Amino acid sequence: MIHLSDSRHPLQRHASRRQALGYLAAGTLLASLPSPGSRCDAGDSTPPVTRPGAVQTQASRVYVFVDKTGLGHQHGVEAKLSASSLVLGASQNAGKLVFDMKSFSADTAAARKYVGLGGSTDASTRGAVNTNMRGPAVLDVARYPTATFEVTSATATGQTSSRGLPTYQLKGNFTLHGVTRPLAFSADVEQRSGWLHVRGRFSINQTSFGIQPYSKAFGAIGVTDRLTIFGDLYVAPTDQVAMADIPSSKPSRSRLTIHTDTPDPGKQ
Repeated sequence: MIHLSDSRHPLQRHASRRQALGYLAAGTLLASLPSPGSRCDAGDSTPPVTRPGAVQTQASRVYVFVDKTGLGHQHGVEAKLSASSLVLGASQNAGKLVFDMKSFSADTAAARKYVGLGGSTDASTRGAVNTNMRGPAVLDVARYPTATFEVTSATATGQTSSRGLPTYQLKGNFTLHGVTRPLAFSADVEQRSGWLHVRGRFSINQTSFGIQPYSKAFGAIGVTDRLTIFGDLYVAPTDQVAMADIPSSKPSRSRLTIHTDTPDPGKQ
């Protein structure tokens, strides 16, 4: 069920203000890319450069908020998608999102801003966190280089977010660390530079996917089991969605995250 009230984690109540730089950066990159239906030249009769439903992986990002336990530290993680697709409006075979696990990078400036964390992390600390995160004791990216969300449906809810944007319910199966669980969450959508800008979030427990949360010093320093994962995607339109029904983005200094009351995929 979509929450239209602000029930976010205290850090995330400030996230919309902190996310402006990431939004502008993505917009700047998007402006340099061809529109979804553009062709190589005006006289070219070949198919469009970008196929309908394709995710623009250069501009799209995944962010993860990692909370702390004990004397540990909170982290923001930034990641990219490999070749992916999402067909909003589809009641079946709605696409596949492929997470490039080797691209996961802790405490980038963009990630910390997006999840609502202040300050910065020095390169040495980031390197140590990334080594632990990608290593065999946690994500084990050498063995599991990708995670996937097989989207079985992406249907309109008939509701709008607090920003007045239409929302879609995405359902499917999420595979991480070799374990597959059902997943459902909501996202909102608007037009931006000819693309569908899709934003949503979901939460999981690491242990539901066979991952032990990092800890040391007999548990005095560590991170929580619960992770919050944000998707910020740019998707090429398809004939499943009437673009006239999707509002165009307006210049803004803030961003929205859809908040959903979604069961943990590992407990469904």
